[in-house]
Parts: sequence; structure tokens; C-alpha cells
Amino acid sequence: HSKGDAAELARRTGLNFRTVSIAPMFDAYMESLQLTGLAEENLQARLRGTTLMAISNQEGQIVLAPGNKSELAVGYSTLYGDAVGAYGPIKDVYKSAVFRLAKWRGQTPPIPEASITKPPSAELRPGQVDTDSLPDYDVLDAILEMYVDRDQGMDAIVAAGFDAELVAKTLRMVDTAEYKRRQY
Repeated sequence: HSKGDAAELARRTGLNFRTVSIAPMFDAYMESLQLTGLAEENLQARLRGTTLMAISNQEGQIVLAPGNKSELAVGYSTLYGDAVGAYGPIKDVYKSAVFRLAKWRGQTPPIPEASITKPPSAELRPGQVDTDSLPDYDVLDAILEMYVDRDQGMDAIVAAGFDAELVAKTLRMVDTAEYKRRQY
């Protein structure tokens, strides 16, 4: 579905569009390394990132890193995968705001409706959605806004009505993802 959305976005905006299969590279890595689980899932993102950077290097184009503030805050990105790129245009925009901006921009549509309405997914495996490992972005972003932007601690965030276990998990993710944000 994301390939179709990308093709439609390119058609609507007049951008150059092509696909490059990572399947042969993926198969070669898997034959050599026999990766499973998260390592196998992250390999796909890394191969996409390497491919994009190689094309950029060859053709002199710029790769934009797609990570948003929500994903970067909790480390929901793959180093050398979706975290590649010369610039991250939405690195300081929470995911829930990305959706609001896309809906607003969609009023003069270049953005396909499916890109806005389908459940967010890093497409790490068939049927995978972000909420498999993250809370709904509206909830996550509210917690992150208090912790990251307003420097509020766990007690204050829980007092604001958020589940203590969810807050603890989210703050732990933010704190352990610092190395990824520094690299980004």
C-alpha cells in the first residue's frame, strides 16, 4: 500500500518516481547471516537507506530523513535505515501534528487520503503497525510534550491523568533513545 501511495503522491506533485527492489540484497544478507526478528526487520530499513544514499551519491540528489519528533523521541527509527538522510524536515514535529498538517495540506490535495487515514506503520513485517509497540500517537505526543518540551517528570505526567505504567515505559524509551537522537 505504501508503494501505491508514493506513486500517487509523485503523480499529484510531478515528482520523479521509481522503485528499486531490495529483495536480491535482502536475500543475500539473509543467506549469509540468517537474521530473525528485529534484526531481520531492521535489515529492510537499512537496505532501503543504503540504496537511497547510493542513488543520492550517484545522482547528486538529497535524501530527506522521514523521522518525526515522536519517533525520534522514543527511538522508533533504525540507525542507517530510515534515519539516513542529509536533513530531517519534520524532526521537530510530533506525529499527531504531521497528520494534522497532512489533512490540512490535503485540502489542496497532493497527499493521497490513504497516506493520512491508514494506521501508521514502519512496515517491518506484514500487518505491522506502530501501535504494536507504541501507544496511539495522540497519547504518546501528549506525554512527550510534557516530558520533552516542558521538562515535566513522571509524577506530574501521571497527575495529569496518564497511566503510570505507560508513562514509565515512554520515559524509559525516551531516555534510552538519546544515542539515536544525537546521531540524527
